[in-house]
Amino acid sequence: MIERRQTKTVYVKDIPIGGGHPIVIQTMTTTKTSDIAATVRQINTLATAGAKIVRLAIFDQDDAEAIKEIKQQVTVPLVADIHFSYQYALIVAENGIDKIRINPGNIGSDDRVKQVVDACKARNIPIRIGVNGGSLERNIKKKYGVTPRGMLESARYHVGLLEKFGFEDIVISLKSSHVDIAVEAYRLASKEFPYPLHLGITEAGTKFGGTIKSAIGLGILLYEGIGDTIRVSLSTDPVEEVKVAKELLSALGLYKKPRLISCPTCGRLQYDMFPLVDKVEKYLETKDYDITVAVMGCAVNGPGEASAADIGIAGGKDEGLIFVDGKIKRKVKAADMYEELIKEIEIKMNKQKES
Repeated sequence: MIERRQTKTVYVKDIPIGGGHPIVIQTMTTTKTSDIAATVRQINTLATAGAKIVRLAIFDQDDAEAIKEIKQQVTVPLVADIHFSYQYALIVAENGIDKIRINPGNIGSDDRVKQVVDACKARNIPIRIGVNGGSLERNIKKKYGVTPRGMLESARYHVGLLEKFGFEDIVISLKSSHVDIAVEAYRLASKEFPYPLHLGITEAGTKFGGTIKSAIGLGILLYEGIGDTIRVSLSTDPVEEVKVAKELLSALGLYKKPRLISCPTCGRLQYDMFPLVDKVEKYLETKDYDITVAVMGCAVNGPGEASAADIGIAGGKDEGLIFVDGKIKRKVKAADMYEELIKEIEIKMNKQKES
């Protein structure tokens, strides 16, 4: 059992972050925010995929003004990602944004910071301070270099600006594209601040490479109980970011979803297993069942190795064995393996619902 670090609870609309609440999955749209129809469509797709919070880039005033209309067509809380412009922060606050990502030190004078703080206070809008190893302040980089200590100093500076005006609805991220730097920066921050932490390995890379980097970095932190919300950053469709985040959290027992285990295969394989695994995975993606399903390569040790699964199938030449709770139930024809396995899953889950 992972012992979570306790933090202040910060609410993004009706979604709690921190305070021991479930870890919140986030992602970010790839559309131009002012393209309202496309942005709404993507937000709703991401929410259906499992994103609890969605972030949007606010690049210009048209993007900031679009928030008002977008908010009327979606239900998931929205975050405005803003750089340098305090005016855009004021506009999105007025237009109903649920959270703002900004670095207070990058928007100008204390008066400007106070204006943003006052606007957020009046509407219960939290602020995420987004420290990034690639864009540290010049004086901090000169003193510390791009290091975990430098990132911590940057976070201290930005947190101090908000706390000076009595603002404490803060979430902090300390992202780097280097796994070791990000992990150590988050460890330092977890000891320093009472605020919830937004985890991420920034610019992680492609769907394949980025997933591995994110799984290593975020996995280490989550296993240590650090982190209250996560975004997996991948150079691909953001739906894939959500899927990876869910799988990562599920593997650590921090998110309930169907679990699929499958055989790595060997020379005993006598059927076309990979398409079957892919079909079963796609089916399970749409379900919220609390179930473990196994797809195994052969009957020699399939049911034994997958005895922890609730339901599974082990293929052979022209047929397969379906097993339930570790015991062989029946044989099925090879052509019917997928349909019969799904039938057994539905039977199992209906019984669970009735009990």
